[in-house]
Amino acid sequence: MRPLTEEETRVMFEKMAKYIGENLQLLVDRPDGTYCFRLHNDRVYYVSEKILKLAANISGDKLVSLGTCFGKFTKSHRFRLHITALDYLAPYAKYKVWIKPGAEQSFLYGNHVLKSGLGRITENTCQYQGVVVYSMADVPLIQREREAETQAEGEAGSMHREPDVGFDPGSPGSRPGPKAGAKPLRHPGIPLIVILIGIS
Repeated sequence: MRPLTEEETRVMFEKMAKYIGENLQLLVDRPDGTYCFRLHNDRVYYVSEKILKLAANISGDKLVSLGTCFGKFTKSHRFRLHITALDYLAPYAKYKVWIKPGAEQSFLYGNHVLKSGLGRITENTCQYQGVVVYSMADVPLIQREREAETQAEGEAGSMHREPDVGFDPGSPGSRPGPKAGAKPLRHPGIPLIVILIGIS
């Protein structure tokens, strides 16, 4: 476990600033203590300094998790937020979207939200702005990017999933099929030919 480098900190804070803006400082300087971000196995953890001092006695290879996982760095050094960060980002979110109960189930199963499914949107929400999605009962569901509303009839999509938050089964091309003439995949541990020996 180590502190983040300047480049890692910049990439992570840019991602989180899409959702909470200048409220980012409130995550680090909290009234109940000082919190910090630590990197362990390409995952970023949000942990209090008290717990961090106690965890210093545990070797890095034995440590599984510490604090709350905010996200991870990909192999291409991009930062992806995890759903576990939602409880910390939601109170400070600048832009919010509320979804009607009828569209909530569909959204949670991976579909886009149509205009007819939107309950409310905070004012001055820009195109492709990071938003926190709430149910009408003010329960945060997830963080997403908001697509510009089109002027087509009421069925035009008004919010889409951010590509790096997770797999989107509803978008075209997210599950490409096998190429024409491709051989079926097999596990490398399975032998190609199985020989049966019969004992009489």
